[in-house]
Amino acid sequence: MSEHESHLNGSVPTPRSDEGEAVGTRRGMFGASGTGDTSGYGGLVRAVRFPGASHRPYGGWFDEVADELDGALDEQGIDYEAAVDKVVVDRDEITFHVRREHLKDVARTLRDDPALRFELCTGVSAVHLLEDTGRELHAVYHLRSITHNRLIRLEVSAPDADPHIPSLVEVYPTNDWHERETYDFFGLVFDGHPALTRIMMPDDWTGFPQRKDYPLGGIPVEYKGAQIPAPDQRRSYT
Repeated sequence: MSEHESHLNGSVPTPRSDEGEAVGTRRGMFGASGTGDTSGYGGLVRAVRFPGASHRPYGGWFDEVADELDGALDEQGIDYEAAVDKVVVDRDEITFHVRREHLKDVARTLRDDPALRFELCTGVSAVHLLEDTGRELHAVYHLRSITHNRLIRLEVSAPDADPHIPSLVEVYPTNDWHERETYDFFGLVFDGHPALTRIMMPDDWTGFPQRKDYPLGGIPVEYKGAQIPAPDQRRSYT
């Protein structure tokens, strides 16, 4: 039985969810334009749609986690509805979309509450969604409970104009280098990080290479004495 099947017992109801949120239309294989694309996929057109919020019952132990988190936050005087924007159950995985001002409180509660005990954060990554106006930058955390053998996801968003979210290094020290890498590539600023500096790119590098608005031209690459043109300068075979 797989990790994600372990919570199913054959009688778990499929959670109802909204149809999803259409946030735009993507053209081409990667949604980029003006790049001299030679892949042949430039003509693809598809809707960009996010999974909608799921409704109770979520199924299996998902409801137990949500209920315990709700009660534990209430004991601290934190309103669950104010902290958790929505819950999405998709492909047998559960994601709590948390408002950034409550991220640290939610993470600490998930770590410390005996009925939750998500002791380990395996890292943070990010995605840049230009179509998601006002919340273009998303940070994603994967939390594992070794005690209860469970895996959940936290997701928090920030706008391009204000790319700040709280650092979780104080709660999960293993996030130190992960937050630095996410800052390095996406420009997300983790407030409270002990030393938020670049970790892969040179310190004087301009821009954040994994953002969707980062120019694809890159820099010339030298290979055995030959200069390789940047992607947007290569010959088109179409």
